[in-house]
Amino acid sequence: MRKLSLVAILLAATAAFAQQIKGEYVETRSADIYTGQCYGNSEVNLAGDQAILAWHIQEGSWDGVSLAGLSIVGAVKAQATLGDPYGKPYPAKAVLLVDKQATPQQRQALINFAQEQGGELLRHIATVMDVPIDMQVFHEHHARASIRAGKFVTIETRAIGENDHLCGHEDTFYPPLTQTTHAMPAVAMTDEYLGQGLNVTWTLHNKRSAFVGTFAR
Repeated sequence: MRKLSLVAILLAATAAFAQQIKGEYVETRSADIYTGQCYGNSEVNLAGDQAILAWHIQEGSWDGVSLAGLSIVGAVKAQATLGDPYGKPYPAKAVLLVDKQATPQQRQALINFAQEQGGELLRHIATVMDVPIDMQVFHEHHARASIRAGKFVTIETRAIGENDHLCGHEDTFYPPLTQTTHAMPAVAMTDEYLGQGLNVTWTLHNKRSAFVGTFAR
């Protein structure tokens, strides 16, 4: 049996370490994700083909580049309701908003990270914009988050309360669109995309259409 050289072992260890990364995740959809089955089915093919995905890296690296403290946001327009097992949402079109504070190397690593996390959702990128991103998740207030990505994306969420139970049979109708370590459904008080590249913009209010959580790879 051939023995691995010390160099090969070190390279493998370095590659594995390069992908260790964790942080906060927020997602919004144009369909309710916390809802009753009757209401959820009523939105299929009528809503849910738009989404915003946002990551804030608290610590870690990607492609050997430290991304601690940086954020990236993706806005998506799909062909059908995302999460519908009978729908055909792909190919989807996406716009990436990259943290303006990133260096050129960090910028590319952020893009690679988002595309790995997003899979088919972020495979076809219409445009990439470098913008200031302010993403905050308030852990002392469950499911509350705030995101500003330039003048293009605005998200404000809050926890689901008693007054948000409309039919009494609500549950998490759709899972998150990307891999998470924890995700709570939330109300998107504001879910807004005003950029170019998707041939559509949207401003939605007070929908049970968000997830607030964490990720780790």
